[in-house]
Amino acid sequence: MKYKAYIFDLDGTLLDTLLDLANAVNFAMRAKGYPERTVEEVRNFIGNGIKMLIKRSVPENTSGKDYAEALEIFTKYYLEHIADYTKPYDGMIDVVKTLRENGCKVAVLSNKAHFAAQAVVKDFFGDIFDIVVGKMDEFPSKPEPESLFYTMKTLGVTAEESVYIGDSDVDVFTAHNAGLPCIGVTWGNRDEDVLIASGAEYIARTPNEILDI
Repeated sequence: MKYKAYIFDLDGTLLDTLLDLANAVNFAMRAKGYPERTVEEVRNFIGNGIKMLIKRSVPENTSGKDYAEALEIFTKYYLEHIADYTKPYDGMIDVVKTLRENGCKVAVLSNKAHFAAQAVVKDFFGDIFDIVVGKMDEFPSKPEPESLFYTMKTLGVTAEESVYIGDSDVDVFTAHNAGLPCIGVTWGNRDEDVLIASGAEYIARTPNEILDI
């Protein structure tokens, strides 16, 4: 394998989480009496964590109190329905297993809340990953690189030995901010042209192409 460590984004890269996220968003919108959002709108809102997802979903000029209530409603509902429709993309489990079998380190780094990222990865991938890092208070959200530095330090690898894999411009910027190349995947929440425009070094159109790269 070309790299010692393969670090994956979660939503839109390893797991198709879109419908569960959209359902949770709209549960919160209905509870607050706000207009619901389409699945496509939610797709475009994903990438910067749940706080930003809800900030983008509520109407403009929503008060801080109402925003906080919507976030709390969303979070509670989402944790109770985190895997109603969520599933790994076809072939992703085998790709991660193959990397492990070839002696590579594998990790997850997501803007999803840390507790939610750990729970959903455990559900679908068991203990296959060396480390799962979600959004924690001590690190700013991606594309800031601090959480990626932390992940590499925990794995015991350098930027030159690592590659980041994700489905959005946020992921490309995260990789580059930490000095890593990025494999942009086209089956997630952003189109291929967004990944190319953001500067992704590689494009994978199927999970197995990660292994080819």
